[in-house]
Amino acid sequence: MAETIYTKNAPDAIGPYSQAKVVGNLVFTSGQIAIDPATGNVDAVTIEEQTHQVCKNLKNLLEAAGSDISKAVKTVCFLKNMSDFAAFNGIYGEYFTSKPARSCVAAKELPKDVLVEVEVIAEL
Repeated sequence: MAETIYTKNAPDAIGPYSQAKVVGNLVFTSGQIAIDPATGNVDAVTIEEQTHQVCKNLKNLLEAAGSDISKAVKTVCFLKNMSDFAAFNGIYGEYFTSKPARSCVAAKELPKDVLVEVEVIAEL
C-alpha cells in the first residue's frame, strides 16, 4: 500500500494530488515548480532562480520521505523554453550529482506560468 508524504518544507499541492507517494522502496514525487513553501508564491524569476527553488523543494520532499536527492534514479524535466536548457543543466547538475536517468522536454505551458517543473523517482 502506498504511503502519502507531506511536508511543510515543500509547496502544498495546488490540485487533487499528493506531494509524493512511497511504494515499496521507491519515492515518487509530483512535479515541483518554483513555489517558495514559505510564501506560497513563485518569487523566483530567472530559469536559474526557479531551478534552484525546484531542486530545494525536491530535496526537502525526498528527505521527508526518508530518502535524499543522491538516491534519485529517474527525473522528468519540463522546460517552458528549450533555450534555457544549458542554464537549467548548470543548476540541475549541482543538485543531481549522482546523474539519474532523465527525460527533458519542452512544454508549451506550465502551472503558474513557471519556466521549469521537475519530478523525481528515488530509492529509499
